[in-house]
Amino acid sequence: MKAVSVEEAVAMIPAGASVMVGGFMGVGTPERLLDEMVRQQKNGLSLICNDAALPGKGVGKLFDAALVSRLTATHIGLNPKAQQQMLASQIAVDLVPQGTFVERIRAGGCGIGGILTATGVGTLVAEGKRQIEVDGKPFLLETALRAQFALVHAFLADYLGNLAYALTSRNFNPVMAMAADTVIVTAEHIVPVGVIAPDHVVTPAPLVDYLITNG
Repeated sequence: MKAVSVEEAVAMIPAGASVMVGGFMGVGTPERLLDEMVRQQKNGLSLICNDAALPGKGVGKLFDAALVSRLTATHIGLNPKAQQQMLASQIAVDLVPQGTFVERIRAGGCGIGGILTATGVGTLVAEGKRQIEVDGKPFLLETALRAQFALVHAFLADYLGNLAYALTSRNFNPVMAMAADTVIVTAEHIVPVGVIAPDHVVTPAPLVDYLITNG
């Protein structure tokens, strides 16, 4: 793990990169990283996140700045800008049932090729997907999700990069930290090693590549 400034971290992300961003309607989202991505105008992004948040909040800032070309998410219903861009064919949107979404990311982090789920069988969700029968029941094969970068927000990080999360802000951050080639973390508090009890560590240090300094 290496400590870097937010400017240095975002400079590593090329235009057109695939990026996972933790958070649920902006809760548990690394706002400083998103602000810097807007400032550096990282466009053409393939964004993987639970939702499109709201204009001016969380990943909503990326839609405000028209930096997203493809979105994989569970819903965009509360962001009219994301909806407008989808209807104008400015972004391609892949809507995924929420349970399927998180399991696809978990599979990507665990090195599994995909998951079998009954969700979506017999609906539009099944179009173009392999259907596999298990014990006489049909399941869809949903492929794993990975990204080049994961932007993660934690409540606590220690000097090695071990992470702990606060309440619901934990949401998608831990699974995304496992499913990307490069993991960049912001934390509300950076503390000495040992402050986070070993059994309270949710994301272990070996998964973290860069930690944003709080200076």
